[in-house]
Amino acid sequence: MTAIATARLGSDGPRVGVQGLGCMGMSWAYGPTDADEARATLERALELGVTLYDTADAYGGGENERFISSFVNAHRDDVVVATKFAISSDPSDPFKRVIRNDPAYIRACVDASLQRLGVDVIDLYYMHRRDVSVPLEDSIGTMAELVRAGKVKQLGLSEVTGAELRAAHAIHPIAAVQSEWSLFSRDIEAGVVPAAADLGVTLVPYSPLGRGFLTGAFVSADKELGEDDFRRQQPRFTGDNAAANAALLAPVRTVAQAHGATLGQIALAWVQQRAAVHGLDVVPIPGTRKRSRVEENTAATRVVLTDDELALLEPIAGQVAGDRYADMNFTSAGRE
Repeated sequence: MTAIATARLGSDGPRVGVQGLGCMGMSWAYGPTDADEARATLERALELGVTLYDTADAYGGGENERFISSFVNAHRDDVVVATKFAISSDPSDPFKRVIRNDPAYIRACVDASLQRLGVDVIDLYYMHRRDVSVPLEDSIGTMAELVRAGKVKQLGLSEVTGAELRAAHAIHPIAAVQSEWSLFSRDIEAGVVPAAADLGVTLVPYSPLGRGFLTGAFVSADKELGEDDFRRQQPRFTGDNAAANAALLAPVRTVAQAHGATLGQIALAWVQQRAAVHGLDVVPIPGTRKRSRVEENTAATRVVLTDDELALLEPIAGQVAGDRYADMNFTSAGRE
């Protein structure tokens, strides 16, 4: 199987596989996992040309960073590791978020992530969410200090507005912005995407498969998801919303049949083609913990949708029932 193409990470950063790998589900959020299969998936992804591996200190209280550390260190010269700070969980309620961007917290977080990952430097360090009570001069300024100290190579932001991205980039160059972007979620196209294109910032879409919904796997998500699956907390997977959203996949099925592809491959191909549509580098990070899925996902980088097919898929996002999160205050759309 041919290795996938590459894209630039930031205006002057390294080239990475045009599709990355979201590692969160390997140890957190989506219920029980097979650790051996997840490790094999990391290795298979690298064989296929995936070189950007995404984690965060919030995923399992640092457990996800620990999980991928042996893989990262075994292939240190071949992989780009991205991790994040800013979200901590309330011990009494793991789904309740506490957002912090203060300098002391950032400095403590980077040292803890370096230790858990077992690396000397983090390739790409994201602010996972914005705490609007902390001026960007303080938070981005502190992140810039980490670059000068040699603890971090490049800086990224997640779920910021277009204006926040521009303001942050003026303080220190931002290599990547990570936000949800898929056939179901297109709110970032109003402000974030144009700003990223103007600044030469790479867009790293998370949940490009709508957390699995765009694969056609769900009809009644309430019944199909385990009690420890965090998607049970999300509006698009609950009640009447789930049934309404499942019905929106009909055009995706039509396009998939024309290509002899899966629904997920069409959804990923759509995201990959945003690069040409908007004039910027796009590196989605679909998450999986199975080798078969990473093979399927990377194959989607070679699917090219026609203008007629893109037009057929265009209306979907505007018809989706339910917000991306129960509380949209922590997203860019909640502040645009």
